[in-house]
Amino acid sequence: MQIARKSLAAMIDHTLLSPAATRGDVRALVGVASELETYSVCVSPTFVRAAVAAIAELPGHRPLVATVCGFPSGKHTPEIKAAEAAQSVAEGADEVDMVIDIGVLKAGDVAGTQAEIAAVRAAAPAPTVVKVIIEAAALTDDEIVAACRASEAAGADFVKTSTGFHPSGGASVHAVELMAKTVGGRLGVKASGGIRSYDEAAAMVEAGATRLGLSASQAVLDGAAQ
Repeated sequence: MQIARKSLAAMIDHTLLSPAATRGDVRALVGVASELETYSVCVSPTFVRAAVAAIAELPGHRPLVATVCGFPSGKHTPEIKAAEAAQSVAEGADEVDMVIDIGVLKAGDVAGTQAEIAAVRAAAPAPTVVKVIIEAAALTDDEIVAACRASEAAGADFVKTSTGFHPSGGASVHAVELMAKTVGGRLGVKASGGIRSYDEAAAMVEAGATRLGLSASQAVLDGAAQ
């Protein structure tokens, strides 16, 4: 699969979620995202305001602002995740990528997983986009399917493979294919975690990804056709 550079850029959440990131790093991230014309920047909740302010000063392409909640472990109560999401939206976030508590899912409590997603959805209503990070590399196929179905039932807009921080790994073609098959185009699919080349990104898109979470956006786009 060959994807034109501009088309690929329009699928990218240009991401900076390092715990050591500074406001200066966020400003630099925004500048690169504008130059590359990525869909959005994805930053930690503490930097939503900084990203919004930096984007407002841009003379050219202005990416949207995405952030995370319950990140990276997912081991936060639904109430805390909902409050975090609500605060980020109030500060200007356009999209919220929430991390489920995968232990709840693995214990077989799919209703509990659906309930926590629904809590974040209620705190971040449309037009805010809610993406659900399921840590697919840590799940069985049946658990991936269950997480996707719970996300759809709770009103999410996307399912997302990974935080990029879990020791089990990041995105895989298999997980993206299974997620895309399960949601059947009714939700978007975001591949994130360990995608560092054009070929890897193209493989995820071919598998069904409709959004990509990348920190190596420049390197990935450098491999694309103009």
